[in-house]
Amino acid sequence: MPEDTDVNRLAVQLSDRHFGVGGDGLILIERRPSGRLGMRMFNADGSEGEMCGNGMRCLAAYCFGEGYVMDTRFEVETLAGVIAPVVTPEPGERRVASVTVDMGPPREVTPGVVVALPRKAGGPPGPSESPPSFRGTFVSMGNPHFVITLPDVEDIDIAGVGPLLERHPAFPSGANIEFVNVLSPEGLRMRVWERGSGVTLACGTGASAAVVATATGGLTGRRVTVVADGGDLEVEWAREGPVLVTGPAEEVFRTKYSKAIPRRR
Repeated sequence: MPEDTDVNRLAVQLSDRHFGVGGDGLILIERRPSGRLGMRMFNADGSEGEMCGNGMRCLAAYCFGEGYVMDTRFEVETLAGVIAPVVTPEPGERRVASVTVDMGPPREVTPGVVVALPRKAGGPPGPSESPPSFRGTFVSMGNPHFVITLPDVEDIDIAGVGPLLERHPAFPSGANIEFVNVLSPEGLRMRVWERGSGVTLACGTGASAAVVATATGGLTGRRVTVVADGGDLEVEWAREGPVLVTGPAEEVFRTKYSKAIPRRR
């Protein structure tokens, strides 16, 4: 990539599902002075995020398949710290069957957070109607999450309330929003509004935060299958320890992108 490339604008252009490749964001792979790989993650709106769990699985599968790393376990430097993915290759191949990402322990867990939205977010109010509010758990997995447990997440207007919750003053740095329905002590249904990207089909750090929140509240155990729109993730939160997320990573296509996007002068 040319040194003067405006990566923020490039992320916006590539993520555009009508005029670009289409995606939830852009990940850059670097070789750091420590010898480790480095990951920079840019959301669809061009903002840079601390880390992306699903993106880390993709990075791990790609780097292992291309021979950038030879061991099945390696470390990657991110803005959220050093993350250690472990790849499970297909027998006798460098093609990856699944990737487990050690997200580390949650940095913060704050249950009982109540966030009130403007009245217009809930439709026309009655004369004494209170503004709509959501009660949930704030979880930091190196990036911020607000996990809301609901009886049913299928009818929630994510596109309507997601951006209001993401940018609420209660979250000075913004937040990823997870709407979850507890299916059983071993199962969660999750839908996601991601900070900087909007509605997405899955979120690795979001699945981690969801399990941390529901396990802390006694609603689930610590080994949970999280059912997202994009597929299932297996999440395990070791007691007093890290959160491990396991799922597939599959290459869809390869291309070369030649349009220059220089930094604005």
